[in-house]
Amino acid sequence: MNEISGRPTARELEQINCFTRRTLTEDEVYVFPVVLCDNEIDRDGERFADGALDMLAALFVGVTGIADHNPLSRNQTARIFACRTETVEGRTTTDGKPYKRLYARAYLPRSEQSRELILALDSGIKKEVSVGCSVKKRICSVCGKEVSACEHVKGRTYQGKPCFVTLDEPTDAYEWSFVAVPAQKAAGVVKAYQTGSMKKGGCMELKQKLYSGEEQHFTAEEMKALGQRLEELEQKALDGAYYRSVLTKEIGSLALLALPKLKGDILNKMLEQLCVRELDELRAALKGKAQEIMPLQPQLMKQAGRKPENNTLYNTI
Repeated sequence: MNEISGRPTARELEQINCFTRRTLTEDEVYVFPVVLCDNEIDRDGERFADGALDMLAALFVGVTGIADHNPLSRNQTARIFACRTETVEGRTTTDGKPYKRLYARAYLPRSEQSRELILALDSGIKKEVSVGCSVKKRICSVCGKEVSACEHVKGRTYQGKPCFVTLDEPTDAYEWSFVAVPAQKAAGVVKAYQTGSMKKGGCMELKQKLYSGEEQHFTAEEMKALGQRLEELEQKALDGAYYRSVLTKEIGSLALLALPKLKGDILNKMLEQLCVRELDELRAALKGKAQEIMPLQPQLMKQAGRKPENNTLYNTI
């Protein structure tokens, strides 16, 4: 198979014409290779599971490429017509796993409008990419639990074990983009985690309609999907607000012990500027400081010649 940029092979042209309204010739299309993502731990402290890459290889066939993850139709640049996973011999990830990547072949029409893009691709100016996909599982490397059910923080080390998140069981791959600064060094990847699928006709297509700037007519099914999604987001917003209030109250209590000279109004202004993840990290830091000041100990201490009435330990903080 021809694995370079330029003219498609006969087999590639057949694959490409599966996505076109009319049969194109080899002179009308330009093909190029692209590494979409891999199983390396990226700058965000996340990585794709090997099995996830295998599933994404099927999901990305036919997916359009855009610029900077902007879902406007005019930003469409190319389309993937073939995709596969491959293991690079002699290369391993930072945690010692065989290096595996998602390799795709994409095409775009040759025209006056695409000439600059083709030149940018050939010259290496347009190179870095990232992908948008949905996954079911986000697993902590330290405890093996879902991220939502564990207390570990990405980027930290626990008993010599680095904490990162493994993304697994993708449900949809809805776009890939040319970007300037990707999360993955080898290809670049951006993750969009959704509880449901974003297949054709789903939320991604509706977002494109909403952002197009043109008058649009939504079907009853599309309106229902938008309504359901809005209800989901409203509930998540309420849950997030409740969790934030719990965090800020706990931080306030810990700050009284760990930072007694810090005024309450100053603390409140600080907390207003922090996101939930940053609040969670601040809580952990203050809790550690508070335990240094007042270590955990049994509240019911042994008395001379007498055992405690029970074995319950109480946190005195």
